[in-house]
Amino acid sequence: MITIRDAFSGFSVDDVDAAREFYGTTLGLAVEDAPGAGGLTVRLPSGQGVLLYPTDAHEPARYTMLNLVVDDIDRAVDELNAAGVNTKIYSGEESYGTDERGINRGSATGMGPDIAWFRDPAGNVLSVLAG
Repeated sequence: MITIRDAFSGFSVDDVDAAREFYGTTLGLAVEDAPGAGGLTVRLPSGQGVLLYPTDAHEPARYTMLNLVVDDIDRAVDELNAAGVNTKIYSGEESYGTDERGINRGSATGMGPDIAWFRDPAGNVLSVLAG
């Protein structure tokens, strides 16, 4: 068996500068250049890093790439919306039971946490969820 010393996740973006602005300024996460990769490392509150790497073949993830745990889902959605981030990205049959603000109230139905999805500048799906 191999000995794993550490692990991290990563996903692609199509514009590193836009990602730096979004993850660093809009979301308020620590962002640093990723050595040798031409991308970024986004530092999560736990200290773990997520690699965001550039690729010309980028295709936005249609599933949630990163979940951000918040204390107050309504406040987080208000702050995201005030920063120009759309949290109402699903509608119709694909709405996942979200309300007019894009929040799925899973706690009210016993079907999970309250969660709202949104996209980064590269189109990747992220979420804020109550924890």
